[in-house]
Amino acid sequence: MKQQTGEQLLQQIHEYIGNLSYMREPMGLYDPIEYVLGLGGKRLRPVLMLLAYNLYKEDVTRIFSQAAGIETYHNFTLLHDDLMDKADMRRNKPTVHKKWDENTAILSGDAMLILAYQFMMKKCPLECVERVMEVFGRTALEVCEGQQWDMEFEHRLDVTVDEYIEMIRLKTSVLLAAALKIGAILGGAPEKDAQLLYDFGIKMGLAFQLQDDYLDVYGDPAVFGKKIGGDILCNKKTFMLITALSLAEGEDKETLLNWLRATDYVAEEKIQSVTALYNKVGVPELCQARIDAYYKEGLELLDKVNVESSLKEELKKFVCHLMDRKL
Repeated sequence: MKQQTGEQLLQQIHEYIGNLSYMREPMGLYDPIEYVLGLGGKRLRPVLMLLAYNLYKEDVTRIFSQAAGIETYHNFTLLHDDLMDKADMRRNKPTVHKKWDENTAILSGDAMLILAYQFMMKKCPLECVERVMEVFGRTALEVCEGQQWDMEFEHRLDVTVDEYIEMIRLKTSVLLAAALKIGAILGGAPEKDAQLLYDFGIKMGLAFQLQDDYLDVYGDPAVFGKKIGGDILCNKKTFMLITALSLAEGEDKETLLNWLRATDYVAEEKIQSVTALYNKVGVPELCQARIDAYYKEGLELLDKVNVESSLKEELKKFVCHLMDRKL
């Protein structure tokens, strides 16, 4: 069976999404959608869907609509996230509510959600419709639940690591996992394989998000693609901060709490001081250990998927590249 590389699939789906035309009016509703989808991004979710499908079937073009559906949904969540976060930029371009206005961002986002469901249903084989839409509908709801938890965590200092892991599972992992499972279902995979691929996606999503937390503090800005310390400056409840709050004692704990309460400070000073506290209580080592554990568990689940090992190489390679790991 002919296997395509992640790079080849990325190019194809990027082209497909770029050529989508909505052929409807008013353009004031659809222009922001084309703008958002035209900003690019890694297209991780559609590529994962196509790679999972390609484990069982060759002609990936048959599910381009479903792949576009999951990417449209993902970008809808980003559009509304940007509005909720009052973010000015996304991928170095003005966000929709900045380029247009808040009402446009809400309405165009709503339209993207509806379009995502239409893409998911389009030419979906009759025998797959119920399973595909059950996974997609449940996942769409879970992502909203994750976002709500994230918002509630902003006002709490007692968030536990377990609560945080559950939040990122809902906000980040489930959509990666759903992409893999839907690709497998459409490819005709046995239920056991489809579930293993879903669980693999959950573990990799957790590892991916924790790595993002880690790199925000310890990454190289040139490689990471954004300034370091952003999470520290906005007191974001990440694995790093939650772990530090639970481990720091006495004067260290008070210093950390003072930085969280501070409204007037020098950004560089806050980043350096909080990072020093992370180092002191062993946060980076704990985070790396957790990343490694999820990554290892994920690969073990992929190994159990009942297809020839050689067929899984491209999927493994794509995820390893994503995590900046060697096979």
